[in-house]
Amino acid sequence: MIIGESESITKVIGDAKKVANSKATTLIYGESGTGKELIARLIHNQSPRREKPFLIINCGAIPETLLERELFGHEKGAFTGADQRKIGLFEVADGGTLFLDEIGETTPAMQVKLLRVLQEGQFFRIGGTAPTTVDVRIIAATNREIEKDIESGRFREDLFYRLNVIRINIPPLRERKEDIPLLVKYFLEKKSSENYKPVPIVTKEAMDVIINHPWHGNIRELENAIERAIVIGDGKEIKVENLPLDIIKGRVVTSPVIGISLKEAIEKFKKDFLAETIKYAGGNKNMAAKILRIQRTYLHKLVKELDIHT
Repeated sequence: MIIGESESITKVIGDAKKVANSKATTLIYGESGTGKELIARLIHNQSPRREKPFLIINCGAIPETLLERELFGHEKGAFTGADQRKIGLFEVADGGTLFLDEIGETTPAMQVKLLRVLQEGQFFRIGGTAPTTVDVRIIAATNREIEKDIESGRFREDLFYRLNVIRINIPPLRERKEDIPLLVKYFLEKKSSENYKPVPIVTKEAMDVIINHPWHGNIRELENAIERAIVIGDGKEIKVENLPLDIIKGRVVTSPVIGISLKEAIEKFKKDFLAETIKYAGGNKNMAAKILRIQRTYLHKLVKELDIHT
């Protein structure tokens, strides 16, 4: 399910639906965790091929020799241990869609083989002598800047142009912050059900932290953070201290005013820094001390010395 109402994600969904009714090869760009597979599934499910298979293979997770076997299959006796014919994913997906995830991780040799299928609609099983013809719609995805890989010779330009007939760019989560509350609500309900927990509410302080976090792992990171908060929380509320430490640490501390002395600036920075950390820890000084990597007793001493009101 694709969650979001922002202009950027609405455009992505709209483009995917337009592409669905064509046979055009599509290349999906997006950082890890942005939902490239969901967009590929949407294209397939909205297409005339929806009743046929939708198969996925992660090109970056499988060694080249195994990837070739998985995609093209092999004949009996093609190599040691090949005691029977194996049908590859291209054949299984005939009439449907094959999603090649992380296409940028493929080797030049594999790129040549993929190019042949895209150009001719045919391939040879490993050890085979007769070509196999298939009708497969290819959707590829990558988080790499393939144009730079072309310049360095790492990726074939001719394959790129074959794949890049239609290009869909998925924005990172940090560029569509207005969708974060909707995603949080969805994951709260989903993960609470999966973990046999009541659906908690999220405090305003925790939601502020969630919205302002850069989410370099995108939606996948957000999903994991919400699940963790549900599991370790009290079942009623998700507070700042229930979030992963790296998210709590993503706080913003205001800079001291220019024109004061160095000593005053240092004192102001310490005061603001501690106050902001305690705030993001939801007022929990134990959690704040862990974030600061200091003893709780020392934190109390600093709070008193700097007259910090929490």
